[in-house]
Amino acid sequence: MKTSKQIQIDKWLGSILNLCLYIPVRILGKVLSINHSLDKPFKRIVIAKYKGMGSIVQASALLKTIRKNYPDAEIKFITTQPNEAILSYYPHLINETLIVNDSSIINLISSTSSLILKLWKFRAEVFIDLEIYSNYGTLISTVSAAKNRLGYYKSDKDYRTGLYTHLMFYNVKSPLSEIYLQTARMLSTNAVVSTLEYPAVNEESVISLKEKLRASLTELNKYIVINPNASDLRLERRWPSESYVNLIEQLHNKYPDQRIILIGNKAEQTYVDSIHHYFKNNKLIVNSAGLLSLFELIELIRNAEIIITNDTGPLHLSLALKNKVLGLFGPCSPNQYGQMENCLPLYKNLYCSPCVHEFAIPPCKGNNICMQSIQVSEVIDAFIRLKSNDFKFQYDSIPYRSQNELFGFVQNRKHA
Repeated sequence: MKTSKQIQIDKWLGSILNLCLYIPVRILGKVLSINHSLDKPFKRIVIAKYKGMGSIVQASALLKTIRKNYPDAEIKFITTQPNEAILSYYPHLINETLIVNDSSIINLISSTSSLILKLWKFRAEVFIDLEIYSNYGTLISTVSAAKNRLGYYKSDKDYRTGLYTHLMFYNVKSPLSEIYLQTARMLSTNAVVSTLEYPAVNEESVISLKEKLRASLTELNKYIVINPNASDLRLERRWPSESYVNLIEQLHNKYPDQRIILIGNKAEQTYVDSIHHYFKNNKLIVNSAGLLSLFELIELIRNAEIIITNDTGPLHLSLALKNKVLGLFGPCSPNQYGQMENCLPLYKNLYCSPCVHEFAIPPCKGNNICMQSIQVSEVIDAFIRLKSNDFKFQYDSIPYRSQNELFGFVQNRKHA
């Protein structure tokens, strides 16, 4: 099922179902008068993030913090099928991954029904919903019957906020990993782990990667990776394909012995093929789109000299792997992502940017001038700086708490 269709279903059906739940949930909360204090040694915790592999990578700091503070807790993570592979890197952080199959409406209904039954049986003490816009996420959090339901708010006029017991302000100026960590701070955790989880080496994938690229790659180093894609959730994050063609041509002219590997998943293969078409007779420019598993892609990125990518999943994998990455930003600001020490970002801070976390449909309606404004010459210059380690990313410091006060925290219910 296409993402655009999922968004429409979530917008209309999801909002109706949540609206129907609002009054019964509020009444039941008053009747039961449950103590919603978060200062307890919780044993059953659920965390949910349905979309965005990159967001799950950014959430790994939260997972590390939760596990450190609740070492004996049973932690379940809910997501959709495309993210199952990345979560397999975190077996020490989560006990079980619960999968929602959203490939079709029938599969969505079936897997959601199964999920709800599992949640009822689990009887979670804490449910952390990492989605900000999803009506589906709010629905699952509510019907899970978890005693404490933690979510995010941007406006107190959104009726969905009444379905959570505890809320955290979603500050788009803060790095995403820190936004997620604010929920850990809500839980009165004693130790916060700010670093992303480093994906361990998968030896089987190293071998299979070498086998798949044997004809074009003799060793796992001395190459750069270029990712011209962005998921269909936010296609406006893509730098124009003609710019990538121009970039590859100029990089090859400047570094004639440099091996360049294009990446992309199966759904992105046709798009990457259209770029690689201009270089199909050049053995130093390799197209791996549609050929690699996620595990093989991670090993490819791990051993790359430099990664050039739009703001999407491979960018976040590069950050977690502590690899040098040249990130192209437009609809999002580089300040919105943490762990950027090894990233040199190119960003056009236009009046309408960043817009991704503010609008379902961007003001430009897809005509992403912010990305189109990035010049090939700027990327070449940034590449040279990255290659010589002439860069340093600096954040504007943001305080998250003051003594015992946690900024942005709202407790909807104390005994309700």
